[in-house]
Amino acid sequence: MNNRRFDRTERLVGPSGMERLQNARVIVFGVGGVGSWAAEALARTGVGHLTLVDADTVAETNVNRQAEATAATVGEVKVQAMSRRLLEINPDISLELVDGRYTADTADGFDLDSFDFIIDAIDSLADKALLLLNAAAARRPGIASSMGAALRLDASRVAVAEFWKVKGCPLAAALRSRFRRSGMKPRRKIKCVYSDEPAMKNLGADTAPDGTMTYGKVAVNGSLCHITATFGMNLAGLAIAHILHSATTAAESESAES
Repeated sequence: MNNRRFDRTERLVGPSGMERLQNARVIVFGVGGVGSWAAEALARTGVGHLTLVDADTVAETNVNRQAEATAATVGEVKVQAMSRRLLEINPDISLELVDGRYTADTADGFDLDSFDFIIDAIDSLADKALLLLNAAAARRPGIASSMGAALRLDASRVAVAEFWKVKGCPLAAALRSRFRRSGMKPRRKIKCVYSDEPAMKNLGADTAPDGTMTYGKVAVNGSLCHITATFGMNLAGLAIAHILHSATTAAESESAES
């Protein structure tokens, strides 16, 4: 390394692990309350290339839980605000910004096999289902998906499980129902971050302050930073573990062949 920015990372993972992280390519779909913290954790750990995908702008209501959202960034394009924050953390990081959504109309524009890892932090049920189907069909990347983080208070109940084994999460149940009805299911296992805490009820207004909904949502649910950030950190941890495990597996394979 040319600087000591990732000294603590390298002390833990070693030079080869550090090199693997710096060469890794990770794409984060959605940089809201969950995805923004995943992206920041990856940047702070030393992942060298991040692609950020989000079509939204920073709203004042985002400030309570999103890494890029501050009083100074309200109104900015989210991926732009997030990129500035990440470059302040690591000026050498390579960033690709997509101010758009992953949908049936845009999916062909994403080469998922060009990434080492895919993080799904999408809100829209239809877009999320499509991404999980296509990500699981890609051969190269690892995958981790965020289930519902809203309406929870207890961070100790955030956990990781394979998609079909997630319990107590209405979003996971809705996705499974959608896959069964369509007759299409992800081709391989997907690790998910979820909470088994029973969802609470909103005690405040059920519409956005300006009366609008983003991405066609029918409701705006309350959510807190310590929950969404815990989800994001777990997603980042899954990505980092996958990247480092791939490096270890490759080294073991080379050793066995010699």
